[in-house]
Amino acid sequence: MLLAEGEGAVRKKRRPKRGEDFKFTEALVKADFWLLFFVYFVGVGTGVTVLNNLAQIGIARGEQDTTILLSLFSFFNFVGRLGGGVVSEHFVRTKTIPRTVWMTCTQIIMIFLYLLFAYAINGTLYPAIAVLGICYGVQFSIVIPTVSELFGLKHFGLLSNFMALGNPLGALLFSALLAGHIYDNEAAKQHVVGLTASSVSCMGPNCFKLTFLTLAGVCVAGTISSIILTIRIKPVYQMLYSGGSFKLPQTSVH
Repeated sequence: MLLAEGEGAVRKKRRPKRGEDFKFTEALVKADFWLLFFVYFVGVGTGVTVLNNLAQIGIARGEQDTTILLSLFSFFNFVGRLGGGVVSEHFVRTKTIPRTVWMTCTQIIMIFLYLLFAYAINGTLYPAIAVLGICYGVQFSIVIPTVSELFGLKHFGLLSNFMALGNPLGALLFSALLAGHIYDNEAAKQHVVGLTASSVSCMGPNCFKLTFLTLAGVCVAGTISSIILTIRIKPVYQMLYSGGSFKLPQTSVH
C-alpha cells in the first residue's frame, strides 16, 4: 500500500466557520456562543424571576387577586414569542438585520421596566407586567433560530438545549438566591420577632426594590453584550440572507 507523500497530499481538517455545522466542543470555544448564552441567560433569567415571584410582587403592591397578573404575563409571553419570530424573520430576510437586535431592544426595555417595578410607581404594575411578558417571550423566539444560523443544524439539538440552561440557572441565581433572600429579610423586619420569614408576607416597595435594581443592572450588561454580539455576527447574516432567502454557506471538501 503506497502512502501519499508530497505537499498538500494530507490536509489538516479546518475548523468550521460561523454559519457552518459545529460540533458541541467546537462551539464551546467560540466567543459568539458564550455571548449568545449570556444574553439569553440575562433575558430569561431576570424575566423568570418576576414570573416566579408574581404573587408576592402583587401582594407587596396591595393587589388582592394576583392570579390576573400570571394570566397577563402568560398571554403576553405568547405574544412575544409569536411576534418576535415574525418580526425577526421579516427583517432578517429584507434587511439582513441579525435576530439578536431584538434581544438588544427588549433588554433595553426591560431595564426601564425593572426600574418601574423598583420604585413602585402607581398605575404601572399591570402595563409593566404585560410589556415584560412580551420581552420575555422574544428571548425564546430569537435564540433558537440564532443557534441554528450561527452553528448549523447537525448538532442543533445539543447546542440549543445547552442554551436552555440559561432559564433554570437564572431562576436559581436571581429568584431563589437573590429575590428570595431579600424578600425574607424585608418580611422579617416588618413583623414581630418569633415569626419565621416564610410564614409572613412583605408589604411595600422595599420588598423587591433591591432585587429589581439588581436585575436592571444585569440587563445593562446583557444589552452591552447583545450589541457586541450583533456587530460580530452581522457578516454572517449578510452571507446567509443576502439574496432575501436563506443560503447554506459554501464549504470546502476536507
